[in-house]
Amino acid sequence: MTAQFELDTLKIRLAAPELAALDLRVRVQRALRQLILDGVLAPGLRLPATRALAQSLGVSRDTVEMAYAQLRLDGYLRRQAGSGSFVSPTIGASLLGKSSSALRPASAQPVALSMRGAQILASGGVADQQSVKAFATGLPETRAFPLAVWERLRRQAASSEHHVLLHGDPQGAEPLRQAIADYVNLERGARATAGQVLVLSSTRQALYLCAQVLADAHGPILMEDPGYFGARKAFEMAQLQVLPVPVDAHGLSIEHLRADRSGANTVYVTPSHQYPTGATLALERRLALTAWAAERQGWIIEDDYDSQFHYAGLPTACVQGLDTQQRTIYLGTFAKSLYPGLRIGYMVLPPALVKPMTHARSILDGHTPQLDQLTLARFIADGHFAAHVRAMRKVYAVRRDAMAQAVRRHLSHVVTAQLPPGGLQLPCLLHEGRDELDTLRLAAQAGIVLPGLSRLYATPPARGGWLLGFAALTPHEIDSGIVRLARALG
Repeated sequence: MTAQFELDTLKIRLAAPELAALDLRVRVQRALRQLILDGVLAPGLRLPATRALAQSLGVSRDTVEMAYAQLRLDGYLRRQAGSGSFVSPTIGASLLGKSSSALRPASAQPVALSMRGAQILASGGVADQQSVKAFATGLPETRAFPLAVWERLRRQAASSEHHVLLHGDPQGAEPLRQAIADYVNLERGARATAGQVLVLSSTRQALYLCAQVLADAHGPILMEDPGYFGARKAFEMAQLQVLPVPVDAHGLSIEHLRADRSGANTVYVTPSHQYPTGATLALERRLALTAWAAERQGWIIEDDYDSQFHYAGLPTACVQGLDTQQRTIYLGTFAKSLYPGLRIGYMVLPPALVKPMTHARSILDGHTPQLDQLTLARFIADGHFAAHVRAMRKVYAVRRDAMAQAVRRHLSHVVTAQLPPGGLQLPCLLHEGRDELDTLRLAAQAGIVLPGLSRLYATPPARGGWLLGFAALTPHEIDSGIVRLARALG
């Protein structure tokens, strides 16, 4: 260590940006440890006395002494009274002589994964849009969110609820569960009690729990075709066999559902606003769906996404409220009605599933942060949630129409827009001769996120298309984005 090169190397390590925020003692200890791991300080090498090293580094002797002491406790040094401090001779040879970058596995090096892990890796996961770009889906308008009101309620919850910093109930905070039950009963025609509500972080978490609790690995589960990409990924991650059920202009085909002979007892549907077609499941089909579940002693997973944003009259009441046999699992989220970063969703469960789902959730991630739950409960109870949804419904209706008009004005030679009765995205079908992948590539080159329709189908559709998100963009932003897209596509 007395060699000038080694001392200079130590000084360089001490100045590394990643150590800048650490206490000086910790910086010295980390720098010495890395030199040992890199093989610069060989096993058995005698280190300088603490006073000498402190003088060379321009630090106090106590700083070096504490660094040496920690390295000895960690097994990197051996210290002998009267003899000095030495790099431990038992440091594994496999760690020495390698730079810190060499210790990281190379990206090309094969990684041993379980079959499930390999399947998840191959799937590519689900990418959420982390910034507002034309024309990403699933993003609400966040600039209009009443943040000042939210922060005031959050402070109130923090000051009045002494237990908010502790672990919470895996099922969810009772005030929020009651507020959710009251809301879905009033607004969606559900029949729910607070005891049936399970508070979660997202719809995808709810889907994952359903896949784990309701079906065995490699077993079948039925799903709308086309359907929500995240649902299919959640089911596939649980190693389920996802079987498509066709959708027509009136929603899920009950005829095809009844014709299924796979033994599946669970079906995933978006009846109020089918994703991505926008179709509403007709009442007679809703009743037939509940009858199917009762006959099979099975389950309906009702994803009621975007149900608050219906622009042509009132939305149809949810299936859960029609199900007298209590075979329906109702899924909801606040990601679009409030903001995605909130990370609060929920399930309204049949009584028989409350305990198993709650236990499964407790294993998965424990509970949702209590402070966020209690803030949301106050936000709903004080009427702010209903007021915000009403205001945003008007905003989104204008933006939906602006999107449809812009597509007709600038892209009528490329696609045909299908005006949905609700939701936050506009389906568009490509004209014959237009290739979906080609349009996505050209759009990406222009910096435009163009969600394709084909990936939502179990089998490629006859016509490709797009699903254009409009909620997070003003009419001016929508029009300018469509103009850019038209130029990119030619």
